[in-house]
Amino acid sequence: MIAETERLIIEKFTTKDAPFFKALVNTPHWLKYIGDRNINTIKDAETYIQNTHLKSYESVGFGFYKIILKDTNIPIGSCGLVKRAELEDVDIGFAFLGEYEKQGFGLEASKAIMKLAKNEFGIEKLLAITVPYNTGSVKLIEKLGFKYEKRVKPFEDDQELLLFAKIL
Repeated sequence: MIAETERLIIEKFTTKDAPFFKALVNTPHWLKYIGDRNINTIKDAETYIQNTHLKSYESVGFGFYKIILKDTNIPIGSCGLVKRAELEDVDIGFAFLGEYEKQGFGLEASKAIMKLAKNEFGIEKLLAITVPYNTGSVKLIEKLGFKYEKRVKPFEDDQELLLFAKIL
């Protein structure tokens, strides 16, 4: 376990989480706001977890984590930190299964991740990026205390994103 909140357990992904991860990355909101990762099978999900999450834990010590409801032990989403070559600082990200959105889980998980970023990983500044039309993410990012800085096009898809920053 990486962290615990009032309602949530936060832990590292493993390849055993492939069925959940496949479901998460194929939700309508993930596809609309984050993009299609072409994860169509459990094997695709296992490979993605190995090549991204597990690799990140090993190379930088942190990554995206599985968010689990404490009272039912059901995985409901992902929240974590990523150091992208395209951005100057580490950024925070989150995604939840549709039925668990708008219940405060993103805020609760993100606060725990931000605390880890500062206290465990020594991160002093965090970024957050999102597409301009993802109003739910924008609201959550602002509620977490991030301030809008500028529009950026960090990735090859040439999609313009909103960039927010927060000093921890």
